[in-house]
Amino acid sequence: NTRRIEYISIASQGNAVNFGDITTAIRYASCAANSTRALIAGGYTPTYMDRIEYVTIATLGDAKDFGDLTANGTATDKAGLSSPTRALFAGGQGSPSYVSQIDYVTIATLGDAADFGDLTAARRRASSASSGTRGLVAAGYNGSSNVDTIDYVTIASLGNAQDFGNVTQSRSSSKGQTCSTIRGVFGSGKMNPSVTNTIDYVTIASTGDANDFGDTNSVGFEQAGCSDSHGGIS
Repeated sequence: NTRRIEYISIASQGNAVNFGDITTAIRYASCAANSTRALIAGGYTPTYMDRIEYVTIATLGDAKDFGDLTANGTATDKAGLSSPTRALFAGGQGSPSYVSQIDYVTIATLGDAADFGDLTAARRRASSASSGTRGLVAAGYNGSSNVDTIDYVTIASLGNAQDFGNVTQSRSSSKGQTCSTIRGVFGSGKMNPSVTNTIDYVTIASTGDANDFGDTNSVGFEQAGCSDSHGGIS
């Protein structure tokens, strides 16, 4: 477990630099952001955390308390989604069951999360992407098997997720994820017992099955991804 937050300047190359620390050393937290704030939610310590913390991206410093996840939404390995206004944290593994609930907060304010709706099925270690209008939750693990389902929600509204389509392979921990306001990209993942290097993509404004984008340089899972044109930037 770690408290450390690091940053890079996306337009340049170079090693990461220390940004600050979160309050408690954790693992399996979830993140969402707009162009001003980044939020870190949930995690495991080894107890399930309901805490949401935030940093102001343009400055350096330790994270501060934002509020708490809902009781039904407290979990690890949630999928994080965002628009310029809202952050959503979907699914995950709670104590002891897997979670289908989606929590949301208004990023510019402080306060506890509220119930947004539910995924089509409970799962953890799903991938996510958002355009600022629509959010996607893709693949994941439901407690017995990996799944290939992609769900979508309209971030500005409330309600349950709907079926978008399917990724090319049932997998979880496909965290090499990134997006623009047009496309969502999901890379690598765990397939039980194998690990894949496949990268899928979808067009966020439409619905339909994912297509092959290419491959990562090596097979892996629980990687990380980001971009400077994600759904949280207006």
